[in-house]
Amino acid sequence: MGDVLANSPAVPSKVLVVEDDPGVGSGLAGILAADGHEVRWAHTAADAHRLIADRVPDLILLDLGLPDADGLELCGKIREQNADVVVVVVTARTDETDAVRALDGGADDFVTKPFRQVELRARLRAHLRRRGEAGPPELHAGPVRLDQGARRAWVGEREITLRPKEHELLAVLVASAGEAVRREHLMDVVWDQHWCGSTKTLDVHVASVRRKLADAGDRWDRIATLRGYGYRFELD
Repeated sequence: MGDVLANSPAVPSKVLVVEDDPGVGSGLAGILAADGHEVRWAHTAADAHRLIADRVPDLILLDLGLPDADGLELCGKIREQNADVVVVVVTARTDETDAVRALDGGADDFVTKPFRQVELRARLRAHLRRRGEAGPPELHAGPVRLDQGARRAWVGEREITLRPKEHELLAVLVASAGEAVRREHLMDVVWDQHWCGSTKTLDVHVASVRRKLADAGDRWDRIATLRGYGYRFELD
C-alpha cells in the first residue's frame, strides 16, 4: 500500500488516489497510469496522511466513504496543510448538500460515481494544466494584488491563502475589474468548458474568496453579485 504504481516522465504529475474499494481504486490508478502520471494509492485516511507527509502530490482523488474517517473531514485537513494541491472528490454520494460541503471544505471538484472515463480524464487534465499556468506575472486592482508566478495573493500588505480554484477565480475577476463577468465565462475559464456538474461550485468558491478578502480587511462586497448574469470585482 502506498507503492508507486506508475512513473512516466511524459506527464510529471504526482497523483494520490484515496479509495478503500479495491475495484474502484485499481481502476482509477490504471486510468491515471495510462496517462503517464505517477500514482500512489491510499486505502485509508491514515495512509493518505502518511503518503502526503512523505511527498505532497499535485492532485488528490478523494473518496468520502473511508473506513477510518469521514472523507469531508480529511478533505478539510488536507486543505489546511496544503493550499496548492488540487483535491477532486470522487464519490457515490449524489446529494447536492454533500457536494456543497465538500467544495466549501476545500475540494476543487466533485465527481459522482459511476463516472465516464473520458469526462474524468478531461477534467483532471484541465485541473493539472491550469495548476501549472502562471498567467500574467502580476495582477492588481483596488487593494488586491496577485503574484501569478508565485501563486500568492495580498489585500494591501496582508497575505491571504487561496486554494487553487479560488486563486484562478480571483485572477479572472481582478483582470476584468470594474466589468461584469458572466457565470458561464467563469465556469469555462476556471473550471472547464465541458463541465457537467452543478454551477453551485462557483457560488461556493466566490463566497469563500469574499470571506478571505473581508478577513484581511477588505470590503465584504468587493465581489458584487449580478443576479441572472454573474459577478463583478468592484473598484474603489
